[in-house]
Amino acid sequence: MTPPTLWTIGYEDADLYAFLDTLKAAGVDLVVDTRERAQSRRKGYSKTALALALKSVDIEYRHLRALGTPPALRKAYRLDRDFAALKAGYTLHLATQGPALEELGALAARHRTALLCYEANAGECHRSLLARRLQALGLGGEVHDLMVP
Repeated sequence: MTPPTLWTIGYEDADLYAFLDTLKAAGVDLVVDTRERAQSRRKGYSKTALALALKSVDIEYRHLRALGTPPALRKAYRLDRDFAALKAGYTLHLATQGPALEELGALAARHRTALLCYEANAGECHRSLLARRLQALGLGGEVHDLMVP
């Protein structure tokens, strides 16, 4: 059996309607929020508001807090933008998140799933590391990083 395709998306500087349109155009039917804290200063992107917006376009929402970047790592990355350090710390964190990774893998097997976080560029975000980890576990296949216009 071929591992499921995964999508990733960030909402940095994204208009909510363009964000929703991008997901719909990709055929995504589930967004998994990979933020440790599903709060945002950006209107429409906090957990409850985002879940309602997604529901309005027939996309399910799930928050998997355990797959978010731990606060200390997130704070250090904001200060120095050292992605290698973030990668090292987040990789150690993921090694302790087996049940959450299995849950995400099961969701991706049943849905066209997009991993959500803040950063527009997946290469500067933990969601790219998460997608690679799913691939390594055989729970994820090809990865498409969506960009909101």
